[in-house]
Amino acid sequence: MTTPFEKVIKMPQVGEPAPKFTLPAYPAGPISLDDYAGKKNVILAFYPKDNTPGCTKEMCTFSSMRSCFQDLSTQVLGISCDSLESHQDFASKFDLEQPLLSDGEAVVGKLYGVLGQGRSMPNRVLFVIDKLGIVQHVIEGMPDNKKLLDLLKQLN
Repeated sequence: MTTPFEKVIKMPQVGEPAPKFTLPAYPAGPISLDDYAGKKNVILAFYPKDNTPGCTKEMCTFSSMRSCFQDLSTQVLGISCDSLESHQDFASKFDLEQPLLSDGEAVVGKLYGVLGQGRSMPNRVLFVIDKLGIVQHVIEGMPDNKKLLDLLKQLN
C-alpha cells in the first residue's frame, strides 16, 4: 500500500520516450542516455545483482555478442544497484566489455518502474531504445538474444 507521498511510476511503454538519466558507470565514467541520441540504439538491461548466476550469464552473453550489437549501431548498457567497485570486480572477473551503470540510489530503477517499493534490486527487464530515444521493445526476464538481434535489425 502506498502513502499519499509516494509516487508509483509505471514502466515506460513501447512508443513512449525513454526517461532520461545520467549515472556513474564502469569503466566509462558518467553515462547519459543523451550520449547516444541520434547516434545509436540502446539496450538498457536492468539486472538484479553482480556475480549471480543469471546476471553473469546475461552480461557475459551481451559481452560475447558485442560485435553483433555494434554492427546494428546499438550500445548495451547493464544497470543494477551495485556500486562501481562491485561492477569493476564483476567486469574484470568475467571480461565484460559493455559499460555497467551504478544506480546505487535506485533512482533510475524507480524511474523505469523496475524496482518495486521496498526492493533493493531491480527486476530483470530490458528496454530497447531507438536513436530518437523512444522505447521500441520491453522484455521482462532473460532475453532471447536471437530474437533481440532480429528486433534490432528492424530498427536500422
